[in-house]
Amino acid sequence: MNNSPRAGIALGSNLGNRLKHLQTARDLLRKLSPDEPLLQSAVYQTAPVHCPDGSPDFYNCVVEIAYPGDPDSLLAVTQEIERKLGRDPNAGRNAPRIIDVDILYLGDSRVDSEQLELPHPRLTSRRFVLQPLCDIRPDLVLPGDSAEIREHLKHLESDEPPLHLVQAAW
Repeated sequence: MNNSPRAGIALGSNLGNRLKHLQTARDLLRKLSPDEPLLQSAVYQTAPVHCPDGSPDFYNCVVEIAYPGDPDSLLAVTQEIERKLGRDPNAGRNAPRIIDVDILYLGDSRVDSEQLELPHPRLTSRRFVLQPLCDIRPDLVLPGDSAEIREHLKHLESDEPPLHLVQAAW
């Protein structure tokens, strides 16, 4: 086992075969550090948040991998996975999508650039991210924070409807 930092990555899909899209993205992420453990949450069905009216429900999950590179290189990898799986780069903000691959954190990295913010700035305000992250890392404390993920979930004030478990093992 190496000392690469751990990267939390949220996966979401609300078009096509949503579970297959999540599996493919997970498998591509696993190839980044094949000899290191990959953690994966259950898959949840979630109502779209801040999306156009009539958007289909999402399947969401969180995976955690070891990643030896820097945040910018991980961003390039996640964007390439989105392209490879057919995400339309010209679709409007929050438009329905085949895949969404969002970096939540990378070790102790703190980034605030036009392209990337780490830890993800809305991570602790979204049930569809907090619940799956709590599945795999309830005791995680994000860089610059003092509360564990389980505490953020416990005290979350959100009008998001409850998540529906789709598949625990996938």
